[in-house]
Amino acid sequence: MTKLSDIELKKIKTAIIIPVFFLIITFSLKLLESLEGFSFVEWGIKPLSLAGLSGIILAPVVHSDWDHFFANAVPLFVLGTALFYFYRGIAIKVFVLIYLLTGLWVWLGGRDAWHIGASGVIYGLAAFLIVGGFIRNYIPLMAISLMVIFLYGGMIWGIFPVKWDVPYSWESHLWGTVAGAVLAVIYRKKGPQKPVKNWPDEDYDYPFWEVEDNDKVN
Repeated sequence: MTKLSDIELKKIKTAIIIPVFFLIITFSLKLLESLEGFSFVEWGIKPLSLAGLSGIILAPVVHSDWDHFFANAVPLFVLGTALFYFYRGIAIKVFVLIYLLTGLWVWLGGRDAWHIGASGVIYGLAAFLIVGGFIRNYIPLMAISLMVIFLYGGMIWGIFPVKWDVPYSWESHLWGTVAGAVLAVIYRKKGPQKPVKNWPDEDYDYPFWEVEDNDKVN
């Protein structure tokens, strides 16, 4: 088995820092809720209300129960690590913008309810990785796009509820997807790019079609 180089190990360790830090905060809040018997649900987003405005920042770290937390924890770790590993030059900007834009758009256009959980961020990460790989037309990144589709393609049904009043924030899923896709287009010229092949120019003393008189064959 090939041993990972020190450089690759360092890249992996760096890539997991923010996803792990985010999950530690989220886990700690859920544990505190369970131990103390109270809820942080009002830290969520309440559309078009001052009370719910802070939820743009706080909502992704609040979950309704442990099942909700664990359902989000694994994809957040996987997709977050993929973003910070493969797009490390722009990853922080993209993560923060997905986080903020998703929350802001839910606050502007969501149902009159408390919207909590990190699913909007997850949808944003998935959309960015899928669109970002294909739009760059770069095989390694396209492979990541296909892997995300294979693992999480079923999430698309969370964007289209069978009815308006479902018990999950489909608005977060929708706006997260839009945020990720839009950012993939905006940042298409930044971060990793398809290598451009530069073919070496051969030096000629004279064009090949011009032959000196002494080289002519009679």
